[in-house]
Amino acid sequence: MMLPIEESRKRVRRVQELLDAKGLDCALVYYDELSIANGWYLSGWCPQFESGLLLVPKTGDAMVLGGPESEPFARSDSAIRETRNIPVFMVPEEEYPNARISSFAEVFAEVGSKRGVSSIGIVGMGRMPLAIYQDIQAQLTGKKLVDITTEFEAFRRIKSPFELEQIAKAFELGDAAFAAVPKPLRPGMTEYELAATAEHAGRRLGANWFGFKTIVAARERANGCVPTPTERKLSAGELVLFGCSFRYNGYACAVGDTLTVGAEPTPAQRQVLSDLAQALSITKDMLRVGKTGREIDTPARRFFKEKGYLDYLICPFAHTIGLNEAEAPFFGPHSSDVLQENMAVCIDVSFFNHPEFYGVRVETGYRITADGPVPFSPTMEKAILSHVKK
Repeated sequence: MMLPIEESRKRVRRVQELLDAKGLDCALVYYDELSIANGWYLSGWCPQFESGLLLVPKTGDAMVLGGPESEPFARSDSAIRETRNIPVFMVPEEEYPNARISSFAEVFAEVGSKRGVSSIGIVGMGRMPLAIYQDIQAQLTGKKLVDITTEFEAFRRIKSPFELEQIAKAFELGDAAFAAVPKPLRPGMTEYELAATAEHAGRRLGANWFGFKTIVAARERANGCVPTPTERKLSAGELVLFGCSFRYNGYACAVGDTLTVGAEPTPAQRQVLSDLAQALSITKDMLRVGKTGREIDTPARRFFKEKGYLDYLICPFAHTIGLNEAEAPFFGPHSSDVLQENMAVCIDVSFFNHPEFYGVRVETGYRITADGPVPFSPTMEKAILSHVKK
């Protein structure tokens, strides 16, 4: 199911209200296959091969500015169907003899035919390739360009019922992937095999892409924080860093655990897994509406210090999730961001570069309600908390 048209229109109207408030005539929203989220938020779609912009005028309908290879794809799958082809988005040196090609100048003359366009809000300016930015400047001489990325991305912080439904479904795919993985892991299976087992389960149930590439690594490679799998074979007694993130209708989940190979964990390994699970539980207790990032972070950070892990901590314990697996706000030790109802939050407890245990992680997600956090995946939460030593 693509983004419902009415959901898209509501979001476009919010952008138009922002344009009106800031005295801007239109917005350009940059996106590509890596920086997918802002464009997907409005269209429920992203091109392949080509990058693109969504043009949102202060009044009227939005349109896709892209290339000829993605144009029919947009018209079939995007919630925004009106398209224009711009040379800077095309595959370099490829020819499209039957495509209708426009320019930024022509498009802006079209949308501004009644009153003109003098000021443009840009979303994703920091991620936009220089060639695209220069092309906009060259063709729109004298136009005022204003970065509105921060204001736009604030729209994505509180999730709509539709968004929460997609995130919950993505976590169901994560559950299926985690269930498909043998526990303990089989000695001799490759990291690729482990990743393929998980990815097959998610793809089979409707994953349309990944929030991040599946994480699989043991020993020193687990220090990489987000390492991707190799042909290396797993050895008995190892701890294996494992995590996967599926997108369902564009919305991501994130599930992760640290798994053993060939046998139950040793007492020392069990203690580490128990500590990770306790830190997750401590952080969950802090996921209350009105708490700031630093308030959420402090108790688990204190616990890590007591356990001797603080010097190996890279990532804070909580961040929101949505169209990206990790997106703002990030509730770190200096964060003044406030937790709000209908945010979607992942608790990600990890440390790396430890001299004995290398890199370890547990992760799962929660919907924030007035009554406290509700797990998107009770199954994953139960699996993580089962590590706690009795």
